Amino acid sequence: MTTSASVPAGSEDAIAGTVTDRLVDANERYAAAFRDPGMDARPVLQVAVVACMDARIDLHAALGLQLGDCHTIRNAGGVVTDDVIRSLTISQRKLGTRSVVLIHHTGCGLESLTEDFRTELEAEIGQRPAWAVESFKDVDQDVRQSMRRVRTSPFLLHTDDVRGFVFDVRTGLLREIDPA
Repeated sequence: MTTSASVPAGSEDAIAGTVTDRLVDANERYAAAFRDPGMDARPVLQVAVVACMDARIDLHAALGLQLGDCHTIRNAGGVVTDDVIRSLTISQRKLGTRSVVLIHHTGCGLESLTEDFRTELEAEIGQRPAWAVESFKDVDQDVRQSMRRVRTSPFLLHTDDVRGFVFDVRTGLLREIDPA
């Protein structure tokens, strides 16, 4: 499958420069037509979405979101880590969000990793990462765990509207996960 990242704009024969060069060039074209939308940092829909960083998920398109609608927090697996709690806390307490939507997906790379990855890194680099891999075998159960982490965090003000989903990368559909 070819993606926009694998084919340089205007040429399919040769790659000119790095991918970062292409991104900077694209930004210059974007900025030339950019007009300040006059928004502030508070999401219009008062929602924060936590999702996996998987490149197959066009989160805004999949959820019908527009610029300014939500805060988007993405990481490997879409798992709720201490840093996600940090971002959600700022989102709620300083920027007015009230709802949290958690999105994991089918075919996640974290299903094939284990915490042994940290040991491998330590052997290669000589330093063990402080962070956990947060791998999992059961995506539904991991969504439940993420919901629990949000709902039980003492730092979050709004934990009554927390819902979790699994995005199917083949169909584009969300499947809601019962928290029980």
